[in-house]
Amino acid sequence: MSDDEARPADTRRLPTLDKTEDTTDPADGAARTGPDETATDTGDDGRDGRFWSARRVPAAVVALLLLAAAGLLLYDVAAVRAHHSSMVWRRRLAHELATRPLDSPWVLGAAALAVVLGSWLFVLAVTPGLRQVLPMRRSVPDVRAGLDRAAAALVLRDRAMEVAGVQSVRMKVGRRKAKARAVSHFRELDEVRGDLDVSLGEGLRQLGLARRLRLTVRVRRPKKG
Repeated sequence: MSDDEARPADTRRLPTLDKTEDTTDPADGAARTGPDETATDTGDDGRDGRFWSARRVPAAVVALLLLAAAGLLLYDVAAVRAHHSSMVWRRRLAHELATRPLDSPWVLGAAALAVVLGSWLFVLAVTPGLRQVLPMRRSVPDVRAGLDRAAAALVLRDRAMEVAGVQSVRMKVGRRKAKARAVSHFRELDEVRGDLDVSLGEGLRQLGLARRLRLTVRVRRPKKG
């Protein structure tokens, strides 16, 4: 009789643990993970595009205008089919289109207005919009985050005010540049400018933006009087 046959029926052989699956560190008792790839990402590639606006107001305006024009035209066609006279505006429009020359100021003005409206709609269709939102670096797949430009300017301004010698700061954050105009009431201007370059540069890196903004710093003395 073998050992397996002598073992009771209600007992089972326990599975053995593979040593390669043990990821706990005996020193701290926590599971070891891979290196943090996002910690070394500098965010200089700028591959994340801007956020697209829903364009609700232009879309609603165009839809209402088209609905009104189509409804009015359909009503007039139905009235003519029912042996009623067409509306005055339709007869006037047909007469003007048949008799007015193409070089008439009214025709040129209407054509220019149509070109402007068409160009405006085309620009809205091909541009993302939301210029006030700066795309941030992705740390999690399929998750996007954005930072408002005003909020970014406020964070950088508070950071600049911590530099010794800075009396006031005007911070402006654009889509590609960040401009700081500081007023220093003591210390050398070159020293204050150097400290602001270091502090604001570190602040821009910590914002985690997808595109690194170019930094411009100007320092001057307060006006007398």
